[in-house]
Amino acid sequence: MIRPELDKLDCQIIKLISDDARIPFLEVARECGVSGAAIHQRIQKLTHLGVLKGTRYIIDPEKTGFDLCAFIGLKLNRAESADEVVDNIKSVPEVVECHYTTGAYDFLVKVYATDRLHLLAIIHDKLQPLGLTCSDSVISLCTPIDRQLPVLDMPPAKEEQK
Repeated sequence: MIRPELDKLDCQIIKLISDDARIPFLEVARECGVSGAAIHQRIQKLTHLGVLKGTRYIIDPEKTGFDLCAFIGLKLNRAESADEVVDNIKSVPEVVECHYTTGAYDFLVKVYATDRLHLLAIIHDKLQPLGLTCSDSVISLCTPIDRQLPVLDMPPAKEEQK
């Protein structure tokens, strides 16, 4: 995958808006020493390149009754059914992430449940029927680190490395 070329201004903008997605463009412009129009154009460019994937509110699962977070490793009966399984996993609303992985499992999914019985129902009624050889669950007790990739430590573009 080709990584878009980001200059120092792009990185500065990304840092500012990742710290506070509601920061006004004029404040970003002031911090960066450029015009508001320049910030608007850069944000559009970064969105078009796929660097920025939009803005959204982050819902705290615990505040909405989903007190249990678990990671579940899924091993498929048939590797060729992976695309179909992913399509079916998308229909399970409690699954918030799905990763195709190396190692012991084909997929690692992150789920939220209201309690252990809800987790059991998700695994038994929603995931197991998808054609799994096995599943393995790990319950998260807390999340001491939850952050985005730090912008200031972004690797330099290929031209900058030369």
